[in-house]
Amino acid sequence: MYKFKGKEYPCCASLTMGVIGGKWKTVILFHLIDGPLRYNELRKEMPTVTERTLSLQLKTLEEDGVIKRKVYTTKPPLKVEYSLTEFGKTLIPTIKSIADWGVFVVNSKK
Repeated sequence: MYKFKGKEYPCCASLTMGVIGGKWKTVILFHLIDGPLRYNELRKEMPTVTERTLSLQLKTLEEDGVIKRKVYTTKPPLKVEYSLTEFGKTLIPTIKSIADWGVFVVNSKK
């Protein structure tokens, strides 16, 4: 049994999918690889995600320590950026491999 953030997982693959699994988490992480993005910038990269879903996924990734949310309050309007934490950056090879596999699938169907 593997434990992470108070949850138990039957195997290491299950733990990984618990953290990055689902339709949108990996996509969010993929877009944050190159650096911080604001909420609206993420929305533009993923036009089919609902605002509620994006907000919930960002919150979950933040709670798991994979991304960080930085609020700038120095001048209006309020600015919020999301970026990978050091822990989140350890997922970059995995996320890139997932993306590369997607490219492979598309190219092998020709």
